[in-house]
Formats: sequence, C-alpha cells, structure tokens
Amino acid sequence: MGFFEKLKAGLTKTKNAVISQMNALFTRSELDEDFWEELEELLVLADVGIVAAGEMTEELRERAKEQKLREASEARSLMLEILRERLDSENTELKLDTKPSVILVIGVNGVGKTTSIAKIASYLKEQGKTCVLAAADTFRAAAIDQLAV
Repeated sequence: MGFFEKLKAGLTKTKNAVISQMNALFTRSELDEDFWEELEELLVLADVGIVAAGEMTEELRERAKEQKLREASEARSLMLEILRERLDSENTELKLDTKPSVILVIGVNGVGKTTSIAKIASYLKEQGKTCVLAAADTFRAAAIDQLAV
C-alpha cells in the first residue's frame, strides 16, 4: 500500500469513527449536560475548530430549547440545519492584504494539512504571487519533502 493509500485509509478511519460517535450521541435518550459537552468535543475532533464548535453547540442548545426538544434524536435535524447554514454563509475568501502575508495552518494529525498547504500555494502561484513554505511539523519529517513536491 502506497503513501497516499495509507493516508486515505487513515482519514477514512478517522471520519468513520467521528460519524459513528456522532450517530451514537444523537441516539441518546435526552438532551442533558453530558450530551452538550460530548457534542462540542466531537465537533472539535471533527476539526471544525474550538470557537465554531462552541458556537454551534450553543446555537443548537438555544434552538432545541425554543422548540422544547427533550430527546437527542429530535435535535439531529437541527444540527444538520446549523451545519448547512454555516457552510452556505461563511465567507471563504482568502484575504492577503498585507505584505508579507502569513497563513498559519494547524490541526490534528492526518487531516490533510500539508496537502491543503500545497494546494493553496499552487493557487497563489497561479495568481502571480510568490510563496515561501515553511514546515514546522514536529511529528513527521517527511513534511518538507511533501511540500517540495
């Protein structure tokens, strides 16, 4: 199995684990404090970001309270609605107004940060910008080689 196949398999395994945990969470009996804490933790593990995870959890909590929901299974469709709204409304424009501009990419291991960095650099080069890539990966020495490719 080659490098990319291993990477894809690892990402698939992580994705399936998070989805499985989310499914289990939304089949719980009630919307108690443990539910809200676990939801926020799973959103962080899904790499949506700490701030976004907190905001989304709080928004779901408020909507569930407004609609007088008691069961976790009833909140599932609301969670999907919140996710769709965020994906549809977020401004995804990359603003590089300063010179030099710095893009810092952080995240958990195995989520595709290095690949995303390379794609961003390629996109910026196509726009005539000069890019300098620095690998500060303390976990995997091959990051420098991967960025070079």
